[in-house]
Amino acid sequence: MEAGQQKLKKLAKRGKNLYNCQINNLDDGCLMLIFSFLCPIPDRYNTALVCRRWRFLACHPLLWLRVDRSVNDLSEPGVYPNIETAVSAARPGDTILIAAGGIHRTSNIQIKKPLCLIGAGELPDDTTLICSRGSESALEFLATCKLANLTVRAELGCCLMHRGGRLTIDGCILQCESNPLDHLSHAIVTTASPPDGVPASALKKNGDCVTVMRTRIEGGAKAVLTSGTLSLQQVTRICVLYLQWCHLKY
Repeated sequence: MEAGQQKLKKLAKRGKNLYNCQINNLDDGCLMLIFSFLCPIPDRYNTALVCRRWRFLACHPLLWLRVDRSVNDLSEPGVYPNIETAVSAARPGDTILIAAGGIHRTSNIQIKKPLCLIGAGELPDDTTLICSRGSESALEFLATCKLANLTVRAELGCCLMHRGGRLTIDGCILQCESNPLDHLSHAIVTTASPPDGVPASALKKNGDCVTVMRTRIEGGAKAVLTSGTLSLQQVTRICVLYLQWCHLKY
């Protein structure tokens, strides 16, 4: 019995060593290609914790751009001091990782290409974006984008302005002005409206929409302000100031 168990342990150890040897024998280009198929958070982020080589490849600017206010060497590729610069330099489909800690000031930043903005902290409130008074919104979306693991705070105006495309908000905190100015502040404002003559089936697949998941909304007169027709679907739980799952579709 003991001999059999020892044999199984040896086989398991040999298989583990063989697996590690094979994947480490891949060149950097192959490993980076594999990492590109991983979900940025948490899978690709966790690969950076394996070893120095994996950290270098997982954080490579070809996989995502980084926003870090504390960076001193602006010549480092793929690293930018603020969100506006990173958005301007990004290519359609890029992922922007926003460093945790401190406050990132954002005012009326227009995003006209498909991008994914993700907070690098363990929790959404580790990475905070603040829209100052006098600005209409922190971020303005005109293309299909995703926002994840971030806190967005609006002193006045709105946290997020949606004008077009498919916007996904996952695992975020949206904070608006509290009384007595809550009537001037909204978490999400969408001005997108369905074009005339477009069938409902086409809108369902390709239309402008906002999807909100696992997101907490604090303050504000309304969670969403829209000038067009709005319907809520797939609502599984809504309680005070907390939106568990909400799908907004035109």
